[in-house]
Amino acid sequence: MNFVSIIMGSKSDYEIMKNCSDTFEKFNVKYEMIISSAHRSPERTKDYVKEAEEKGAVVFIAAAGMAAHLAGALAATTTKPIIGVPMKGGAMDGMDAMLSTVQMPAGMPVATVALGKAGAMNAAYLAMQILAITDKELAVKLKEDRIVKAKAVESDSKDIEVLL
Repeated sequence: MNFVSIIMGSKSDYEIMKNCSDTFEKFNVKYEMIISSAHRSPERTKDYVKEAEEKGAVVFIAAAGMAAHLAGALAATTTKPIIGVPMKGGAMDGMDAMLSTVQMPAGMPVATVALGKAGAMNAAYLAMQILAITDKELAVKLKEDRIVKAKAVESDSKDIEVLL
């Protein structure tokens, strides 16, 4: 059974990452969500990645704040795609997480999305785009979703033109 694994560095990331799981549910994409820290529970994290791969994890999403080493730790453990979601917080309000997630050494790629809710949702969409390479039904759903979003923007735009 193919699925996407969502790993959060701490429980405080859940409210934001719920947007990721909600997006998967909207598209009926299977996922698993756990909390495991690259710093506080490195062996658990490493063991989980191995177990998740054996169960069918195709893509991993890593959400972490501050030092945000989780995505890098996952990239060191697997060759499956990793999507990093930097979380806001700490003294730098997420900038440290953004830089930690995006600055990976050559050969250890981590796709990095935006901070916060948009990042959580975009991580889900990116993971689904990866899955849609081999899942035609999901590919169609994503195209339909994009058409609906485009029509909504066009509608909003017409409303503004009338006001001008």
